[in-house]
Amino acid sequence: MSEFKKPSSEQEFEQNFQQLKPLMNETEAYYESSRCLFCYDAPCVKACPTEIDIPLFIRQINSGDIDGSASTIYASNYFGNTCGKVCPTEVLCEGACVFTEQNVKPIEIGRLQNHATKQAIEKNKKLVNLGDSNGRKVAIIGAGPSGISCACELRTLGYEVDVFEAKEKPSGLSVHGVAPYKITNEEALIEMDYLQSQFGYTVKYNSSVQSKEDIQKLEANYDAVFLGIGLGDTSTVGIPGEELENCLGATEWIEELKMDHLDANIGRKVVVLGGGNTAMDAASESARMGAESVTLAYRRSADQMGAYAFEWDLAKGVGVQGEFNATPIEILGNDKVEGVRFKRTGSQNGKLIEVEGSEFEIPCDMVIKATGQRKQTDFLTLIDGIQTDVKGRIEIDVYGRSGDTKFFAGGDAVNGGAEVVNAAAEGKMAAVGIHEYLIS
Repeated sequence: MSEFKKPSSEQEFEQNFQQLKPLMNETEAYYESSRCLFCYDAPCVKACPTEIDIPLFIRQINSGDIDGSASTIYASNYFGNTCGKVCPTEVLCEGACVFTEQNVKPIEIGRLQNHATKQAIEKNKKLVNLGDSNGRKVAIIGAGPSGISCACELRTLGYEVDVFEAKEKPSGLSVHGVAPYKITNEEALIEMDYLQSQFGYTVKYNSSVQSKEDIQKLEANYDAVFLGIGLGDTSTVGIPGEELENCLGATEWIEELKMDHLDANIGRKVVVLGGGNTAMDAASESARMGAESVTLAYRRSADQMGAYAFEWDLAKGVGVQGEFNATPIEILGNDKVEGVRFKRTGSQNGKLIEVEGSEFEIPCDMVIKATGQRKQTDFLTLIDGIQTDVKGRIEIDVYGRSGDTKFFAGGDAVNGGAEVVNAAAEGKMAAVGIHEYLIS
């Protein structure tokens, strides 16, 4: 049984989804920053995809220079506040902290990062100087971390930037897909407002680019185009019953939860299919929404899951049960989900095999499929000359450019689905590539 009751008010929702990384007060930040050894050639910096000078920003916090600390962070990562909350610091910067080798608790780098950036945002502290206008314009498709990071960097280089976003809110998965216990929508959107006020790019909301004519207009009106389009809907499993009511994709369900909170659909008995980080989030969130039971089913063993170990620990901590070496073969029910039929799996010569005669069923009234997301291949066929690999990911060169075109790309559409910090790094890197391309 879940320890959570279905929230009936925003206050109860916030209680169920208490922040994993709450803000530090001044005293906590001082003492935590005092623990840092300020390593030379620090491993935490090498572990950060955006290569923030972590020892420097922590030293600045310790000496009381909060503005300087925020400036150090944002110089490397335009999503400094968001990444402090949502990054898997346990396996990135904090996981690389030298203290881990001594069985000492690593420095809480993520929370210190939030401590500095939150104050800069609240004061609307000016941290950047924009470059003189160079008279050139760049279009960006998608207001997620890669697109906005690209926009910020381009503005420092003197470009006029228009961002085209299909939805009514920015920030991609930071708003629509990251678990509420990692970051609230309010926090993510406040940082987005801060960045737009700092850098002065334009965002055109509810502006979907979806036809060849739309693409051709962008090509004609802009010197370059950046694709920060992310991934598409949840992939199908390819078994009978997926069309039943209450059989949902994880990405779609998490977005519903993020945007609607109390009105989000939740079953009494939930089965989550998958073994990645999205599956862990969907399972944890189902439990926090008051599901009586949540079972995470994965076709391989627990130690073969793609999810980070700390994410699975988090799910287990809220009552999620695991069912491993179980592959779904049918979702049961008439009009609505009533259960899932599984078959046991094993390994033979390193290959996954199904065990004949091992079928079993788990009764449930809701199935959440965390089985990966489709690539945006249909959209990409609208762009002449764009290059993709066999998995549908955009192929780019060292400048972030795809093929012999004026299209550049970064984020999930390129890496296939990684962290916010990876998207932020790739968007910034592509902006430099766009600049090199346009001045050469």
